[in-house]
Amino acid sequence: MKRVITWLIGILAALFIAIACIWGGEIRTISTIESVGGNPYLYKMEYKAGYDLDDLIAKDVDSNPELLDYVIGRIGKGIPIKMKSAQVADENGETATFNCTSFQAAKADGNGFWYGRNYDFFKNPTMVTISRPKKGYASIGVSDMSHFGYSLDKLPDSFFSRLSCLASIYAPVDGINEKGLCTSIMALPRQASQQDTEKHDVGTTIIMRLWLDRCATVQEALDLLETLDVRHDAAVGSGYHYMVADAKGDCAVVEFDKEDGWKTMIVRKDEAANYMLVTNHLLSDKYYSPVPDIAVGNPHSKSWWRYETADAYLSAHDGTLTLEQAQECLAQVHWKDLLWEDGTVEDTQYSNVYDQTNLALHLRNWNDYDTTVDFSLKGIR
Repeated sequence: MKRVITWLIGILAALFIAIACIWGGEIRTISTIESVGGNPYLYKMEYKAGYDLDDLIAKDVDSNPELLDYVIGRIGKGIPIKMKSAQVADENGETATFNCTSFQAAKADGNGFWYGRNYDFFKNPTMVTISRPKKGYASIGVSDMSHFGYSLDKLPDSFFSRLSCLASIYAPVDGINEKGLCTSIMALPRQASQQDTEKHDVGTTIIMRLWLDRCATVQEALDLLETLDVRHDAAVGSGYHYMVADAKGDCAVVEFDKEDGWKTMIVRKDEAANYMLVTNHLLSDKYYSPVPDIAVGNPHSKSWWRYETADAYLSAHDGTLTLEQAQECLAQVHWKDLLWEDGTVEDTQYSNVYDQTNLALHLRNWNDYDTTVDFSLKGIR
């Protein structure tokens, strides 16, 4: 009997060791997931598992289904795991697009820059992911958890229900790295880039993960961009443009030319300006329209009104703001109870101000402008 017990203990010990060796990083990551301040719709996670962006690039993963399959393969290591995204088009090939505002502005005290960002979409839980890759910069990335299968009715409230959270490392929609580089994404209806050259392909959010992991300046981000084809998932029905800004005050908006093979178009911040702003319409000279035009942006989300309102606030302060003023600028263009034709309601899911000098995130969730949650990269390295 003792031999049997000893044998069973040995088998179990070997099993635990094998699991730890195979899924140790994933298990440690999942163990860090927790709601923030007791908010059941705001989570944070420290990503401790390995990930290989070079492998992802080599596989030309450029659509949501391909990305989820890739993530499942990395997480499951041969064991099937169910995971799906809420980002799919309707029967007309379109989907309601998230409608966002981003800006970079100088700090009022002269010590660097703020990066502001509203993420306006349907009410979904939010994930803040802190990453410390072995090869690359530490970062804070923020994700809409509906992109990897969560909703108000499906939350990561148990060990196995948290597995899909591991996909957040590949799906930031804004973030900051340890060099103070910030980036965010804004939707553009019917503007899905389909770059198609001999370069490797990357999808909608992977280019942002690459910027956060590998770039310290805007110029480095733009140089990296030139080595890849950015392909937005056409099945989603929306395209995107990006803002990227560094700690020295350089800032650019990245767009794509739908009439010329989706070639990259770059709009740079004026060197004499203290701020740059973007919402949900094209800024490139070739397409820019001073009035709402569905061909170049999203009139339904009042992109032009938000741009004009935020621009007026930034201009009135000469583009130099305190933290409270940066938050107020975002508050002036936030959404609450925006009704869509299908009856769904859109809100500002979260409102972020990144401190590009002190490497911090000041987050306000779901129009709760009385509560700011702070995250920091200081002391990580």
